[in-house]
Amino acid sequence: MNAAAVLADFVTSADVQDDAVITKAGQHLLDTLGAALAGSTTPAPGITGAGDAPLWGTPFTLTPRDAALLNGIAAHALELDDTGGCDHSGAVVVPAALACLSLIDREVSGTELLTAVVLGYDVARRVLEACGGYAAHNQSGWHSTGTCGTFGAAAAAARLLGLDPGQTASALGLASSFSSGLWAFVHDGATSKRLHAGRAAEGGLTAALLATRGITGPGQAFADVWGGFLTTFAGDAADPGALTRDLGTSWRISRCAIKPYSSCRSTHSSIDAIGRLLTTIRPEEIAMIKVRLSPLIADMCGGRILTSLPQAQMSLPYGVAARILYGKADLAAYAPERRADPRLADLLDRIVLDVDPAMSGTDEPELLLTTTDHQVHRARVTDPLGSPTNPLGEEELLTKFRGLAATVLPSADAVAHLVTHLDEAPDVRRLPGLLLT
Repeated sequence: MNAAAVLADFVTSADVQDDAVITKAGQHLLDTLGAALAGSTTPAPGITGAGDAPLWGTPFTLTPRDAALLNGIAAHALELDDTGGCDHSGAVVVPAALACLSLIDREVSGTELLTAVVLGYDVARRVLEACGGYAAHNQSGWHSTGTCGTFGAAAAAARLLGLDPGQTASALGLASSFSSGLWAFVHDGATSKRLHAGRAAEGGLTAALLATRGITGPGQAFADVWGGFLTTFAGDAADPGALTRDLGTSWRISRCAIKPYSSCRSTHSSIDAIGRLLTTIRPEEIAMIKVRLSPLIADMCGGRILTSLPQAQMSLPYGVAARILYGKADLAAYAPERRADPRLADLLDRIVLDVDPAMSGTDEPELLLTTTDHQVHRARVTDPLGSPTNPLGEEELLTKFRGLAATVLPSADAVAHLVTHLDEAPDVRRLPGLLLT
């Protein structure tokens, strides 16, 4: 059997027995909803066709495809969504999965929904690993959330919609035709980045729906053939074995991180590192901060133009400066008035990037802080806050969700209660309705 067929069999039959994995899926589901509710207040494409699928944080219901698209855009709009999957699996898998609920005329248990989410994360990350991993794929210019996330959305939707193995294989094959997303946005702060999550959610859901109508996808989508996904998108970096390696024994959602900061995940280690240094050094004592970092992170996050929110969120120097000036790097730290703070220019001049070609794309940066009395202090954080080895606590997760959701959603507490008890819920089809204002 080829990889697409193996994955399809897995998606249709897998039974996730690991309680920790199911619990983590619930945490990422709640975190994605919080990010999307906050993101629902940002500019987005116009509302389109009416339907039964809620547009979260609004009073509107749309077609499932339109809801997946716009909810996915909102979830990624403020850089608050999770990372370490495809990369941003939550903003892709969760909107597709919840959009499916409006199409199902039977009870859907909370465990069934969480299982679909786990499978979506698993497939999306496996496709990225088959492309050679995050550094290789993204350094080639692809934004993996858009290129690989589509497969995760298709897998989650296929599971919830009850597709058989043949239909699921077609859905995965069709998803390969909807993969897209380039890093060109990083050069001018374009907001197209957030579209990649929405289009991946919509594309994966569309692939599953087409498969139910008898539309077939290429069975050789992952094969080493002309026009195959890995051949086209990954080239020499491809690792096809990653698609099925340790399938069902190593759940990829366990490797995902939940963000404490409203910025690109590649800035978080440096934000934590400067926070560690500030426990013994006062801001006024800082003469210079040298950040030793990889070429990939420098290309992604080395910008200093702060005109737009995306530019600031992708800026490592700004993240470090915000932590120094404001004591944190939450969403408020990226507000226009904070980015226009007159103290920033001088501080940013003292933050110097030292690109080290010997560092890999996944190596975390190192900070060397020189004080006004010429003392040098070093800090490097290899497991930033929110990572699987340094996770946010349960109360920290709830605080983040409530802080993001309560501003737009009166029923935020009801959503939090339902999601944190999903494993006990016999039918979760009411969940999307709780996200309407």
